[in-house]
Amino acid sequence: MHNEMLHHPAIPAPLREFLRAHGQPLPEPLNTLENQARAADVPIIPHETVDFFQTWFRQVHPTSVLELGTAIGFSALLFAQLMGPAGRVTTLERAPIMIGHAQANLAQYDTAQQITLRTGDATTLLPTLTDTYDVAFMDSAKAQYIHQLSLVLARVKVGGTVFIDDVLQGGTIFLPETEIPHRLKGIHLNLRQLLESVFAAKGLTATLIPLGDGLLMMTKDVDQDFTF
Repeated sequence: MHNEMLHHPAIPAPLREFLRAHGQPLPEPLNTLENQARAADVPIIPHETVDFFQTWFRQVHPTSVLELGTAIGFSALLFAQLMGPAGRVTTLERAPIMIGHAQANLAQYDTAQQITLRTGDATTLLPTLTDTYDVAFMDSAKAQYIHQLSLVLARVKVGGTVFIDDVLQGGTIFLPETEIPHRLKGIHLNLRQLLESVFAAKGLTATLIPLGDGLLMMTKDVDQDFTF
């Protein structure tokens, strides 16, 4: 479950430490689940991103979330808590070890049964979904973001928002290709293509938020098919 980019956020260390030291505490049981995950080096969203979502959800009041990458279920539980009892989350996960942890946590903590866990590859699962969502959160295989975004946008309402996490690879995404280790070249190429495509796309309004390892945010402005 190790994710090396957990320890290489894109924002400067003093700013990161300030945000984490002054963050809004989560209610139980999310606070305990978050602390346990961080102690075990489990890849969950950093607390500065948690704080951003706490602020944003309370301003926008979405009622439905599509998530790619359940991991242990922490962010799905966070979204459900922020939306309140009427909120619904559909979350997709393919990794068997994560599925086991997520199923256990959701069984224990999703007492209002707000969260639906679908298991399997997102590229296969997304075309089978029929609901539309106010929000999508992509936090899965980074190299697949560019291939899955069109399918995600098809399930997001006009005026809805897509968040894509960890798009900066510790800030190295803009380095020359010659400075990127060979094992990371594919991820870097696809993430660079993702950023270029999203910011150039007509029908999307995008921004890049320097939290954690980079949070790409876009609003779907029109009802159309998107290709990247």
